[in-house]
Parts: sequence; structure tokens; C-alpha cells
Amino acid sequence: MIRNGRFVLFGALICFLLFFGNVASGAAGFGTILGDVAEMLTLLAASLLFVTGVLMLEVAENRNIDPR
Repeated sequence: MIRNGRFVLFGALICFLLFFGNVASGAAGFGTILGDVAEMLTLLAASLLFVTGVLMLEVAENRNIDPR
């Protein structure tokens, strides 16, 4: 298991940038790369990775602060 949540947060950033780029290119009139379902799954993956990364960092911080 990955002990450092930063790697997971980086994955969330990549997924979100892919989602944002798709939405921005569609709004600019260049067309979209992803379809509706793929766009939804990309945003879902970004959300899940973000929550997982934040919780992993919180657990790591709590273990370092409380030595009991």
C-alpha cells in the first residue's frame, strides 16, 4: 500500500486537469475529446482519488503526532 498520499493526490490532479481541459476545449468551440460518460467517470475518479489522498495524509499526520 502506498504510505504517502501525495502520489494519490497527484493522480487526482491529473484526472481533474483532463476533465477541465475537456470542458474548456468544448466551451471554446474546439470540440471535446471525451464523451459524456467518460467525462463523468474522469470527474468521479478525480474525486475519489482526492478524498483517498487527503485521508491518507491525515492518517500519516495523526500517526506522527500521537506516538501512543
